[in-house]
Amino acid sequence: MTTPFRFPDRFVWGAATAAAQIEGGATADGRGPSIWDDFCRQPGRILSGDTTATACDFYHRWPEDIALMKQIGLHAFRFSVSWSRILPEGTGSINQAGLDFYSRLVDGLLEAGIRPYLTLYHWDLPQALQVRGGWLNREIACHFADYTDRVTSHLGDRVKDWITFNEPQIFIGLGYSEGSHAPGLKLPHLETMRAVHHVNLAHGRAVPIIRQRVKDSQIGFAIATKIGIPAQPDDPACVEAARRLTLEPEWQPDHDLWLDNVWWPEPMIHGRYPDVLGQNLPAFLDALPASDLVEIQQPLDFFGFNYYFGRIVESAVDRPWKVLPERPGEPRTLTGWPLHPEGMYWASRFFHERYRLPLYVFENGLSSMDWVALDGRVHDAQRIDFLTRYLRQLHRAHAEGIPLAGYFHWSLLDNFEWSRGYRERFGLIHVDYATQVRTLKDSARWLSEVIRSNGTFLQP
Repeated sequence: MTTPFRFPDRFVWGAATAAAQIEGGATADGRGPSIWDDFCRQPGRILSGDTTATACDFYHRWPEDIALMKQIGLHAFRFSVSWSRILPEGTGSINQAGLDFYSRLVDGLLEAGIRPYLTLYHWDLPQALQVRGGWLNREIACHFADYTDRVTSHLGDRVKDWITFNEPQIFIGLGYSEGSHAPGLKLPHLETMRAVHHVNLAHGRAVPIIRQRVKDSQIGFAIATKIGIPAQPDDPACVEAARRLTLEPEWQPDHDLWLDNVWWPEPMIHGRYPDVLGQNLPAFLDALPASDLVEIQQPLDFFGFNYYFGRIVESAVDRPWKVLPERPGEPRTLTGWPLHPEGMYWASRFFHERYRLPLYVFENGLSSMDWVALDGRVHDAQRIDFLTRYLRQLHRAHAEGIPLAGYFHWSLLDNFEWSRGYRERFGLIHVDYATQVRTLKDSARWLSEVIRSNGTFLQP
């Protein structure tokens, strides 16, 4: 008897966003500046001099966008809270207007039958805290705990699904090591790892607060992913090389240390940093209070990851893995990222084997050449093909018994894509930034059928 091509019965289909990328209203109703507001003002930092000031104007247009979510048939909407909209100085007095905005948003989602998934931090640190050292300042863990307490106290009666941090690899790596994202710092490994640790400590202090404030809470995180894909999937040595690239840190002089997955789930779930850290940065571990890792290790309900592309690898004699060069003519999205759908399966498999938690894909999608055609529609066939390939690989993981909890498309709306400004279009909904007119893309209508059939529509 053939097994039906379906996802789990309670599988959650959603779309994701971030406050800085869609809200606009940068100075509305008492909101304080964030590091991205400041970064956008620095010449040459953002493509075409774009800013977050208006973005998609979601701050004013959220009822229209909820109606579009409902039209698509989304089960859930993942959004982030702007810390500086709640606490303009990062600490101290609450901006009640900011809390009221998120309260209205949550009520609107629930009235539409859409489950809110709330991300506490998606990169937009209050500028007032950056002036005090940002994630290099150990006190930020206390400030984040206080911020968490304020948000959960006001929204925890209705929001049950909480993500503490989104992609710490990226906001620490690009913001504190490479310098291409806010706040634009270029620091050595030791300082970067201090910022890493303070994020982990903030997570550890936030989780018990959510547990206390939110009845029946579900808590986890969302990491970016460096995924190994075996060049020969039938070769056990090649699979092991891919697993090691995914789950073990690399320590090479020319390696971007922050890219490795393990700096986050290892302390959060297993209560330890990999041994290689102590071997190479003993001063870092020696300086940590013994209680920190106890605080960081908290029971979690799910493991969230964001996946776009991977690295094709094979085993090597003189090192744990060998990354293969790009294939000639390799398919690419508009951002230049390669098409690697099979990595969705391998990411699910490796993270399940290692961490044994239900898995959410919290971001997946592509930037494509989208515009409104003469017939008034957006014909994004490449996005439909991309998603078909990636979702089939995710179903492959489900068919092997890997516990999948949900999938969130990135993004609901075309939006501000950080240093790329408004060049990239990842949305299911096209946004004309001059008029703020929304247009459902063909992919949004296609995804409606996928959701309605719980994946049967994807059957080969």
